[in-house]
Amino acid sequence: MSDLPFTLDQLRILKAIAAEGSFKRAADSLYVSQPAVSLQVQNLERQLDVPLFDRGGRRAQLTEAGYLLLSYGEKILTLCQETCRAIEDLQNLQGGTLIVGASQTTGTYLLPRMIGLFRKQYPDVAVQLHVHSTRRTAWSVANGQVDLAIIGGEVPSELQDSLEIIPYAEDELALILPMSHPFAKLDTIYKDDLYKLQFIALDSQSTIRKVIDQVLTRCDIDTRRLKIEMELNSIEAIKNAVQSGLGAAFVSITAIAKELQMGGLHCANIEGVVVKRTLSVIVNPNRYRSKAAEAFINEILPQFAKPGWNKDVLKSQRPIVPEFDEEEVTPSSAGG
Repeated sequence: MSDLPFTLDQLRILKAIAAEGSFKRAADSLYVSQPAVSLQVQNLERQLDVPLFDRGGRRAQLTEAGYLLLSYGEKILTLCQETCRAIEDLQNLQGGTLIVGASQTTGTYLLPRMIGLFRKQYPDVAVQLHVHSTRRTAWSVANGQVDLAIIGGEVPSELQDSLEIIPYAEDELALILPMSHPFAKLDTIYKDDLYKLQFIALDSQSTIRKVIDQVLTRCDIDTRRLKIEMELNSIEAIKNAVQSGLGAAFVSITAIAKELQMGGLHCANIEGVVVKRTLSVIVNPNRYRSKAAEAFINEILPQFAKPGWNKDVLKSQRPIVPEFDEEEVTPSSAGG
């Protein structure tokens, strides 16, 4: 690679600085010294004969040339990772890595069970679980940073043509109440009873909150009349608040199995109302699919799928050399 004006290490450093926002944090994340990072950047700028960072501000800000190099550098590093994983596959699942993505609820409550089963069958395969928003997870699959993902929200419109999106399972969102609440003594409550409750909810922009509002509206429930007393940013915080008697909440049934078993929460039935959402598996058919990913799809996914789900709908495409669209650039808003 002596004829190239950059090395893979320099690309890794550039990516780390862009992600961390400073040379020091980038050095810490790479377990090297800050002077070593600064020297590599100086050498890279000298070799390319262009400045890569605007050093006028407190935060490391990429120049136009820096953004261009970062865009191509991320593709190069992703391809290198896929190459290593393809070589590891020659060991027939006696090593290698599986990277699974998930949105918040599925990543917290469903995926750990699935990964546990996979690890029992393939203890030599390293497994990584990346839990982010549906949007960020979908971009990670599109860019080859994640093998497959299970999400509960809608894939961004700009990615729907490039990803396979397969309906996988139904996730019921149950109404939970404190055991001390008067409604906890009833077998069934009515729609109008919802207006008497004080609710604890996720942020109004969260995927689950939007699904709940849509389903309730279709059931002729005016969500504007629901009393939202508190908004919290995690399902665990919401469960704890309900157990403490602060209000009621809608949460995924998978998130409350332990509490229901131990009698810490009451799951209320609402006459004529069932709140469900569809979980989907997403993959990128144009990326290399490792043997570990194939094993997860063939052996683990069917155990948690809805009746009638067929793993064969996921095309088994294993291109030796992935193709990149020269216009593919991850937007800065992808992590939201």
